[in-house]
Amino acid sequence: MTDPSIEPNSRLSDWLLYLEQLHPNIIDLGLERVNHVRKKLRLAPTCPLVIVGGTNGKGSVCAMLEAILTCAGYRVGCYTSPHLLCYNERIHINQRPISDDLLCQAFEVVESARIQCGVSLTYFEFGTLAAMHLFIRAEVDVAILEVGLGGRLDAVNIFDADCAILTSIDLDHMDYLGDTRDKIGFEKAGIFRKGKAAICSEREMPLTVPEYAERIGASLIHVDRDFGYVAKEAQWDFWGPKGWRHSLSHPALRGTNQLQNASTCLAALGMLGESLPTSMNDIRRGLLEVVLPGRFQVLPGQPLIILDVAHNPSAARTLAANLDAAKPHQYTYAVLAMLRDKDIAGVIEALKYSIDVWLISSIDSSLRGASADELVEKLEDAGITKMNGIIHAFSDTVAAFAFACEHASKNDRICVLGSFYTVGAVLQYQNMRQYR
Repeated sequence: MTDPSIEPNSRLSDWLLYLEQLHPNIIDLGLERVNHVRKKLRLAPTCPLVIVGGTNGKGSVCAMLEAILTCAGYRVGCYTSPHLLCYNERIHINQRPISDDLLCQAFEVVESARIQCGVSLTYFEFGTLAAMHLFIRAEVDVAILEVGLGGRLDAVNIFDADCAILTSIDLDHMDYLGDTRDKIGFEKAGIFRKGKAAICSEREMPLTVPEYAERIGASLIHVDRDFGYVAKEAQWDFWGPKGWRHSLSHPALRGTNQLQNASTCLAALGMLGESLPTSMNDIRRGLLEVVLPGRFQVLPGQPLIILDVAHNPSAARTLAANLDAAKPHQYTYAVLAMLRDKDIAGVIEALKYSIDVWLISSIDSSLRGASADELVEKLEDAGITKMNGIIHAFSDTVAAFAFACEHASKNDRICVLGSFYTVGAVLQYQNMRQYR
C-alpha cells in the first residue's frame, strides 16, 4: 500500500469512506479504467458466470439461483448491490456475507493494483473487482453477478457471462441509458455473449434485444415463447427448452411476480445443466429456503409491516398489485422517502389508489435524497392533498415509521418503500428495538 489516504489494517468503515471519496462521480459508466485494473490483478475466473441485469427483479433472481445452487452442493459466490444494513451483504459465499477481514484484504489487493495503473475507480467498480478477487480466491464453483446499472458499460461486464439474464426492461436511469425502452434494452443486452445463453423474462421485449442477440450470435430464449410457467393453487409447473418440471414449491419470496422470476431461474439452470446439474429436490429446497430482505418482505406481528425497496414506476406498479392482491386491510400507511433523481411522480401515480395515509420523510444519509417538502409537492401534483390527515411530513424515516406504528391499528398495514435507504433505516430501527 502506497496511498497515504488509507492505512494498512484499516477498518472496513475506513475503507468504505475512502472508496466514497476515491472518484469524483458516483456513477461513471465505462469499462476502460476498471478493465485496466482487472488485467493488472489477472482476474480470469474459470468457473461458470451468471450475470443478471434488468430494471427490476434482479435481486430476486440472484437470490433464487444462489439458494438452489447452494442446495445442490455447489460453492456459490454471489455479488449484488446495493445493501440494506452493511456492505458485507453485497458479497456472499455459500449464502454467507463475507467477513470484514476478508473484505479489507481484498480492498488492499485492488488498491495496490489501482495505484500501479494510475487510475481512479468508482465505489461500485472497486467493489466489483474485490468481489471477483474473493470468489477466485475461494475457488467457487459458480459466480452470480448482479449488474449495477444498465449492462453494456457496467463494471460487471468486464467479465464474460456463460449465462446472461435480463429480468425486465423499463424506463429508469434515463440520464445514463436513454429515454426509450429500445435504447435501454440495447444497453442492458450488452451483457450477452457470442455462443452463450441469453435469457429475457421481459414479456414485451424491445426489438433491440433480439436484434443485438442475433448480431453477436447469442443463444436467446424468451419468456412465453421458449419457457414459462403454469400457476396452480398450491404448486406450479415450469416448461422450457429441456422439458417440464412439475409440482414445484412456490418461492418463499412473496409477490405476484415471483413465479416469473423463479421460471427465469429454472430457464437459466436448464441452459447451464451440463456444467451445473441440479435435481428437482435441489430446486424445491432452494425455492423454499430463499431469503431476500426488502422485497415485499412481511415482518411478523400486528399491524402488518411490509418492506419493499420499490423506487421506480415499474416496481411501484408491482408493489401496488401485490398490495391489492393481499388480504384486505382497513387502512394502508405508506412510509415514503426517495432519491431526488428517481421518477417520484411515477411511483406516486402507481400507488396512489393503494395507499390511504402518506407518511413522508427526507433521506438522511444521501445528498441525492429528496426533501419531505419536495415529496409533498409531488403528492399534491398527483391530486393527493393534506386534507383529512392523508399526508404527514417528517424529518427522517424512523420518525415517520414510529408515527405509523403508534397510529396504525392491528387491522391496518404499514408499507415502507421508495429506496434501499428507506427500508434499511427501518430495518435497523426494528433490529435495535428487538435488543432493547
